Amino acid sequence: MKQTTFQALVVNENRDGTFSRCLQWKNVNDLPENEVVIEVLYSSLNYKDALSASGNRGVTRCYPHTPGVDAVGRVYTSTVDTFVSGDMVLCMGYDLGMNTPGGFGRYISVPASWVMPLPSELSPLEAMQIGTAGFTAAQSVHRLMTLGIRPEDGSVLVTGATGGVGSLAVRLLASLHFEVTAVTGKVDQHGFLHDIGAIHVIDRGKFFSGSEKMLLRERWAGVVDTVGGDVLAAAIKETQYDGVVTCCGNVASADLPLNVYPFILRGVTLSGIDSAQCPMERRRLIWNKLATTWRFSGLESICRIVGLPQLEGEIVHMLQGKARGRVVIDLQEEA
Repeated sequence: MKQTTFQALVVNENRDGTFSRCLQWKNVNDLPENEVVIEVLYSSLNYKDALSASGNRGVTRCYPHTPGVDAVGRVYTSTVDTFVSGDMVLCMGYDLGMNTPGGFGRYISVPASWVMPLPSELSPLEAMQIGTAGFTAAQSVHRLMTLGIRPEDGSVLVTGATGGVGSLAVRLLASLHFEVTAVTGKVDQHGFLHDIGAIHVIDRGKFFSGSEKMLLRERWAGVVDTVGGDVLAAAIKETQYDGVVTCCGNVASADLPLNVYPFILRGVTLSGIDSAQCPMERRRLIWNKLATTWRFSGLESICRIVGLPQLEGEIVHMLQGKARGRVVIDLQEEA
């Protein structure tokens, strides 16, 4: 392979057990030996990346490490017939950015089974404006609709609505003519949520009012929950008869303090959403929807673009719970 050097964000474990991040020059030949090497054009910042970048062993076992669960770019080299040099491709999830060097470096090396062609209708930038967050949001909406939820059934609740998954779920649902109610703990972001399509915005503190009851008044035809914990429990208690709740995150808590009454008295369905190990057939289906019939405008209002040198500040911002929308990393300009 060519002696190509590139920059990457590297997380190091220090002697005192703490972790630090810095930009380092790497060599393509130092990447793991896999079937496809991709020259990354764009990546994006997800909560899992922020955890990996802070030394979370539940995400990444060994350091030094380069996070980044998302990558879009062109094939650099390939040992399989499926892909040839120059193909525009998308790689996200699986072990990328967890224990395999990820998209916060200009090159990645991955198994061919992790790679899919980039839909021709999407530019590389648009693909990463959507990224894992948008893919997760789209899977959630697809699950609601597959299980029978339609716009005429009533309002759909989105929790953690200013985050990456939440904001894109709000925008996608609104584009599909659902009435969207957003929950957020950020009182200064109500205007942002209305701008991207939420009809109603509820402050998280008020949302918990009376949530200790076994059941609450029926309000939601469907729910896209991104945070877990007490928020998810309260949302389930308010879901109407035969409603559907999707769950994809645990930033609030991994525990679910709940009784069985919403399920046995109202027939509520709770459906888990996973993007890391999602089968390739479903990945292609969802991405093709996002590129065509589910394509929506306004991505630029939800996303901002930074370079690798600015990524450190964005990681800190996300870990502090101050993130809004999506952060896309442009790998094409090295510091």
